[in-house]
Amino acid sequence: MESHSYIDWGIVAVFVTVYLGMILGGLPRLKLDRSGVALLGAIGMIALGALNTDQAARAIDWPTVLLLFSFMVVSAQMRLGGFYAYVIWRVAALPLGRNALLAVLIAVAGSLSAVFSNDIVCLAMTPVVVQLCRQRGLNPVPFLLGLACAANIGSAATLIGNPQNMLIGSVMQLSFAAYAQHALVPVALSLWVLWAWLAWGPGARNGGQTLATAGGLSTPPLPDFPVLDVWQTTKGLIVASALLLVFLFTDWPREVAALLGAGVLLLSRRLHSADVMGFVDWPLLVLFMGLFVVNHAFDGTGLASQVVAWLAMQGVHLSDTSALLLVGTGLSNLVSNVPAVMLLLPHLKGFDAGATLAMVSTFAGNLLLVGSIANLIVVDLAQKEGVLIDWRLHARVGFPVTLLTLALLWLWVR
Repeated sequence: MESHSYIDWGIVAVFVTVYLGMILGGLPRLKLDRSGVALLGAIGMIALGALNTDQAARAIDWPTVLLLFSFMVVSAQMRLGGFYAYVIWRVAALPLGRNALLAVLIAVAGSLSAVFSNDIVCLAMTPVVVQLCRQRGLNPVPFLLGLACAANIGSAATLIGNPQNMLIGSVMQLSFAAYAQHALVPVALSLWVLWAWLAWGPGARNGGQTLATAGGLSTPPLPDFPVLDVWQTTKGLIVASALLLVFLFTDWPREVAALLGAGVLLLSRRLHSADVMGFVDWPLLVLFMGLFVVNHAFDGTGLASQVVAWLAMQGVHLSDTSALLLVGTGLSNLVSNVPAVMLLLPHLKGFDAGATLAMVSTFAGNLLLVGSIANLIVVDLAQKEGVLIDWRLHARVGFPVTLLTLALLWLWVR
């Protein structure tokens, strides 16, 4: 028993170190990001003897990993086909005023993110949004913040819109159609709240007509946007539409259908598979697999169940909507939404709990700049285009919008 107790303490030490890395985005003085920390944590668990390599492989929820990979391929197809840039340029051509243009951008970003990965949507659309604003003489900051927040909110509409929703849907075996029906109203209302705050909220027009540029007044060269490839875009849309129909109306395993769709897209005479695979977020897949192993080893100590039982004794029941909303929001901003979901999932039961966690962990990503990868993608790409967005600018929108959308969600699910 003593040897087991020492192993348990080692498991706890590795677990704490890994989640410290999730909080900090890495480990001090080491060139490690979250994915590297998760991978080393998994290696540490195996080295401690907490589980062997076969057990580690079984600890990974492969349907989630395969589904995530497959939709990365679908999103890469759409990006290489020039679909995202084409859609935004079509939006830019509309004879609309600032607020109407902002509304269309939010609707487009939210809708695309419900089907394609929100991170990929932000990656593809950010440079185009900057150029759109330059052409119109508009301050790009509200539009970029609208893009990031709308991508996060819109991705909550389905079980394929973001990685944490894929995880929840796969592990809890949630109905795709039932979830979409449940999430549609709060997502639509939340997108409206986002638009209303950006259009009419306090400070909506402050500094509105000046570009915040990096390095003085010089304007960086415009990016080269891909020309729309009608065939490749049509091919991607057909596959994405077919997958949605399969998810909505059949019991075919989602990961199998998605893999088949990805395979169809990789059969191409014009797009090299290396180019498509280059847009797959391999570090994110490694993060998932590493955390599956780390969490499985930690669950084996029984400490996680003891913590949940202690919380219940204090009156904090994860089955309660309010408690899950508060805990999910806090954890999502402390360790990021994917690790937070992995921590909470083993202790939830039923459709309502799973659906609530999916929306809470996604909406909560708008609270802080570091709360969502989509936020960081928009900020990093905007800086390369000469537009500076710091955590203060983000907080002026993200904080109130998150509180309002979570309040709407609480009213909807209680």
